[in-house]
Amino acid sequence: MEYSQEIKQLKEALSFTPDNIALRLLLVQKLLAEDFLDDVINECQEILKKDKSNLAVKELLAEAFYKQEKYSAVIMIVEEVQDDYNLPFKLRLYYTKALVKDGNIIAAQEQYDMILSMSPNFSDAELDAALRVKMHDYLDELEMEDAGFIQKSDVSFKDVGGLDHIKREINLKIIKPLENPEIYKKFGKKIGGGILLFGPPGCGKTFLAKATAGEIQANFINVTISDILDMYVGKSERNLAETFEIARAHRPSVLFFDEVDALGANRHEMRANAGRHVINQFLAELDGMESDNDGLLVIGATNTPWALDSAFRRPGRFDRIIFVPPPDEEARMKIFDLSLRDKPAEQVDLKRLAALTEKYSGADIKAVIDIAVESKLEIALETGEIQPINTKDLVKAIKQHRPTTMDWFNTAKNYALYSNQGGLYDDILKYL
Repeated sequence: MEYSQEIKQLKEALSFTPDNIALRLLLVQKLLAEDFLDDVINECQEILKKDKSNLAVKELLAEAFYKQEKYSAVIMIVEEVQDDYNLPFKLRLYYTKALVKDGNIIAAQEQYDMILSMSPNFSDAELDAALRVKMHDYLDELEMEDAGFIQKSDVSFKDVGGLDHIKREINLKIIKPLENPEIYKKFGKKIGGGILLFGPPGCGKTFLAKATAGEIQANFINVTISDILDMYVGKSERNLAETFEIARAHRPSVLFFDEVDALGANRHEMRANAGRHVINQFLAELDGMESDNDGLLVIGATNTPWALDSAFRRPGRFDRIIFVPPPDEEARMKIFDLSLRDKPAEQVDLKRLAALTEKYSGADIKAVIDIAVESKLEIALETGEIQPINTKDLVKAIKQHRPTTMDWFNTAKNYALYSNQGGLYDDILKYL
């Protein structure tokens, strides 16, 4: 194949001014248009020797490599770029296509999300076919492979010590409707809904959510913030929507969001639009605007209910708000008993220990036991003798560890006294 007259003239001009980058770039564009791909690569590499950060040249080089089916070379070009957020459009496009050819669907999906955020109406038949279908296939595989994502809860209310009034409320408002769906449907009442559990950290909100799922023999899906939030624009909303779709496909199911305030913070206090989009998506999923949420129970847990957007407390969303206080005396006895069972321990006075740990969270009680264990380990390492933990050791440990819930109550009390519209924090005042 022979060069066109225009290319010959550009080559001749370059022979007189070989350092003229603008002229060489014009030659590269003409060579690419006429499919002289090897020449394109050679000329681009000449320019990059003098200007390593020239993204326009890298864009042309990536296109030439892609047309030669050298997909790993395209990927390498982009991975050498320090700040890939500001990639030129065509460079990102060929990078995405190369990732698909290389079989890296997740990375390709992230890049395609960015392309669509930059150009919402953009469409590419090859990418649409590969990602908009295969991404769902991938999520189905992930769901089947990751047994930890969808669980059958192996605990129920009988495993929860104390908190009887909370168990009664959940039983009446949540479990009975799920156990008797036909009766409720006759009255036009939907099955499922949302519960918001709030209280000091370490007081068993997650365990209570698992126990609720166990009571109704439902699938339990524990959603962490890292499962949802993503640095790429639009990806967090997609993750949230996919998570709800998986839960709907496995009804009855309990979808549990720990630290839900990270996903549902007050929009008025947000500067970034991305955070607001996530909240709006969350509200839309709770409303079931495009899908039926019947048989889906959403439980959120937060230590800071005052940071949650008030829109989440609207009827039909998190309309049942339950205060989870530190464990009562019966629960504290059970926590001590269960936590000491797999450790060398004498018959300890559970009632005395429970009496000394008022306002201690479950996490605090476990910290107390750890302190007692450490003192016994020190003796064992010095003497080689294993001494069992006794009541005296645990009492001494209690004196060394103060309840971490007190800082939370100091903050919560201010909200309960001065920002208690609708009586949201009445239970805190009753407890105090």
